[in-house]
Amino acid sequence: MNRDEIKARIYSKIDELPTLPLVLPKLLRTLENRNSNVRTVADVISNDPALTSKLLKVANSAYYGFPSEITSLQRAVALLGFNMVRSLALSMSVIDSITGGGKLRSFSEEDLWVHSLVVATLMQEISQKTVNSEEEYEHLFVIGLLHDIGKIVFDLFFNDLFRKAIYEGTENARKPLFIAERDLIGMDHGEVGGMLLKRWKFPPVISEPILYHHQDQIPEDIDWKTTSLLKLSDSIALKTESTEAPSLGEFLDRFSISEIKEEDLRDVLNRLNDSKAKIFAFHRAMA
Repeated sequence: MNRDEIKARIYSKIDELPTLPLVLPKLLRTLENRNSNVRTVADVISNDPALTSKLLKVANSAYYGFPSEITSLQRAVALLGFNMVRSLALSMSVIDSITGGGKLRSFSEEDLWVHSLVVATLMQEISQKTVNSEEEYEHLFVIGLLHDIGKIVFDLFFNDLFRKAIYEGTENARKPLFIAERDLIGMDHGEVGGMLLKRWKFPPVISEPILYHHQDQIPEDIDWKTTSLLKLSDSIALKTESTEAPSLGEFLDRFSISEIKEEDLRDVLNRLNDSKAKIFAFHRAMA
């Protein structure tokens, strides 16, 4: 198959996936309304029992460490804040819609989501060292958490080829996984994740960095700063998961984010190491 045929096949498979929950568009509209308050947001969320349960679990997780148990959805929304509620609602809805509660066959689901949470955390932590608008910052958690969502599409619909790519790109370590995916399937998981989120009408500020996070060339009309931040955070996260100590100066040279200094990254990495237990707790709450 040529690239256009592969893309058409992937689109047809994406169209077989369930749509996102009906509560999500209403929740996003409510969060964007300047007249909304904690009560109106909680009222919308309460119409989705699964989302309600997960938000309460996250709010009560060790990731936040609030001093007393949170049993009220309004209190959970108030403590988490509208930006995190938006991020969690988007992320959880995508995850549940793709997996349908089923198990992944090609790799560990926990490894995928813990890695994604580390990337999401790194993106937000590193961005605090730069000058970012509030609008840019609020999307970073979603981008980090969903950046490898294309792997789930491969697991569901191209399982045999994806297993071979994992063997070549991870277990056998002959090439990076995304290169093995391109060789065997014709696209990498970043491209497929970007296609999925675009199909589901996610804004370009979220879908485009995910689509390009394994591409060498970023088109001029793409947000290169966020895409480079994702590339940097993903690379650091992968390196920290291996036995090698990350060479922070090398990363900065490779991804060219001028506002970030090596000492900034070292500080972020130290705080990340202190937060690993909390990240695992966050994953358990989302599961």
